[in-house]
Amino acid sequence: MPITAKELASHLNLSAAAVSMALNNKTGVSTVTRQRVIAAAREFGYDFSKHRDPSRHTAEKGTITFLIYKKHGAVVADTPFFGQLTEGIEQACSQASYILNVNYLYESEDIPSQLERMNYCNGILLLGTEMRYQDFQPFDTVKTPLVVLDTYYENLKYDCVLINNFQGAYQAACHLLKTTGAQPGYLRSSYRIGNFDERADGFYRAIRDFGLSPSHSQSILLTPSLEGAYEDMKSQLRAGVKPARCYFADNDLIAAGAMKALKEAGFLTPADVALVGFDDMPLCTFVEPSLTTINVPKQYLGHIAVERLTTLIDNRLHYPVKTEIGTQLIRRHST
Repeated sequence: MPITAKELASHLNLSAAAVSMALNNKTGVSTVTRQRVIAAAREFGYDFSKHRDPSRHTAEKGTITFLIYKKHGAVVADTPFFGQLTEGIEQACSQASYILNVNYLYESEDIPSQLERMNYCNGILLLGTEMRYQDFQPFDTVKTPLVVLDTYYENLKYDCVLINNFQGAYQAACHLLKTTGAQPGYLRSSYRIGNFDERADGFYRAIRDFGLSPSHSQSILLTPSLEGAYEDMKSQLRAGVKPARCYFADNDLIAAGAMKALKEAGFLTPADVALVGFDDMPLCTFVEPSLTTINVPKQYLGHIAVERLTTLIDNRLHYPVKTEIGTQLIRRHST
């Protein structure tokens, strides 16, 4: 159940007046307090439409809800990827004159009852990064226009906007094959999601297109986080696993964590082991050497999703559309 302003004040140990000023973007509280209140409100599903300046409503068309589905939280976390995606959504909603609410859905909670409380909004953006096909079943009864972000399944009846994961992984594998002359290994996420499955398809297609056997590509399962990948890769190396000449990683966090473990084990990047990540997160330019990766236009992804949703709001005639945003290889010093 969404949190109330009174409950939010109690949770944060703040006065009701301070919470109200923060939610309404009024003076009287510090920037730090305002950010703290907004972050907690989003986390607990606060209905922001109840705390808006009434004088602005005449210029606003309605409310769009951004639902963030958390199945296990191993992939959807507080990272720059999702921060930039949210920024793109916020900007597009503002340009289209819609109020944006951000709510979280947790697999362990009663999702149907949570969805019943979404009737107030005009449209829903559903972040489906961690969702499997069966997880969409509770949404079958939702009548509100809905666009799925960052995942796709063939039998979905919804519009889907996502990155061309197949293309990005194909680009990465081809780059490694051309620059090293060796068959790449694959640093795979131990948590499987639709995006990673599509990246696996792109990676192995590139291997086959170069006339090589996918079975000869070394595959290592790593936790899709910086520390998790580091610890897992370190364990693999201690167990005697001999690294491949080069690797494609399912995301930048896996690549960076593996690079650290390889360095500690005495392997130089890229001289001994070349690496390519995926997402082009800010850490790519801070690790040493800087990480070659696949650029994902995250803010643009959010803009396109909002544009599609507002089209559905204005015109209920619906034929599901799949929109894929292209990727680009960004070469740095890890290859």
